[in-house]
Amino acid sequence: MTDNKMRKPVRDVTIADVAEKCGVSIATVSRVLNRKGRYSVETQRRVEAAAREIGYAPNHMAKSLKRKRTEQIALAISDIGNPVYVAMAKSIQQVVKDHGYRLILLSTEALVHEEIGILKSMAKHFADGLIISPLLYSEEHRKWIKRLKQPVVVISGIAEETDVDSVLVDSGHGIRLAMEHLLSQGYSRVAFINGPSQTVPGRARLNGYYSALVEHNLPIDEGLIIDGGDFTLSGGYMTASRLLEISPRPEAVICANDLMALGVMRYLGEKGLRVPRDMAVVGMDDIEHASLAVPPLTTVSLLAAERGRMAAELLMERLEGSSDAPPKQVKVLPKLVVRESSVVVETVTGGA
Repeated sequence: MTDNKMRKPVRDVTIADVAEKCGVSIATVSRVLNRKGRYSVETQRRVEAAAREIGYAPNHMAKSLKRKRTEQIALAISDIGNPVYVAMAKSIQQVVKDHGYRLILLSTEALVHEEIGILKSMAKHFADGLIISPLLYSEEHRKWIKRLKQPVVVISGIAEETDVDSVLVDSGHGIRLAMEHLLSQGYSRVAFINGPSQTVPGRARLNGYYSALVEHNLPIDEGLIIDGGDFTLSGGYMTASRLLEISPRPEAVICANDLMALGVMRYLGEKGLRVPRDMAVVGMDDIEHASLAVPPLTTVSLLAAERGRMAAELLMERLEGSSDAPPKQVKVLPKLVVRESSVVVETVTGGA
């Protein structure tokens, strides 16, 4: 006989082998590997070490068929390159991983038909649950979400009649915080660069700007409102020239997000203008690059990572037992983060 004929077939390593290896029950191994139930840190360490040592890999396909689940969570975001969505996705990934799920990341480029396509795929059980953050929320979104059997969590403002969990932040209030800060620094003529005003965030932030003017008895000057085209770095850069065409020139500008604000700061710098001495700049989102800008950018934090974590926890609650509970709406409060781009620097002169 050849060596091949003498060799015994290799048996797949099972969960029972892991239990035998570390001296605990199969049920305990199952709890540890699925991150469910109660067990000690020491037990977790022993089980995971034993699984690695003997080469145990869970059969996700067999488990999924048995439970009629894919063990996958889909996350649909508008722009995979936006740091806000990166922070959001990282916190969501951690939560779903801790609950034994894999995360599928889908970037829609803010196209409604792409998002509707994802909802249609969900109807074919593409994933066990969906977290979606649309810039627009249409009747088509509402219709398809209503049809789905799987839980959906929306990170955005949604129609009140839509029975779905949601996490939202009052970005309009964030704009009002930015305006109050600028007024406290002595700026009174404040421009606003927005993204697309028909989107959920664009509409909320424009309304926040109007509300801030009314609250402080300031005139509403439509000439100070600029449509930045989109919520991108290039959008801010390309529209910043319009700030310099306004007469009299604005003393400060609030941008609908940090990427646009950074684009504005770059343009002003290229034109020889100093921030904040020649024009103060405030953004929104508090992305990592905001603190690294020169000067560091004042912004309004919308707690992207926190909103992602909350959305993932809401989804896990639905998947693990509260599917019939009324929909929850979680609200996050924005926070002003003051840095050098908006703070008046006094010039100190010394006498003889």
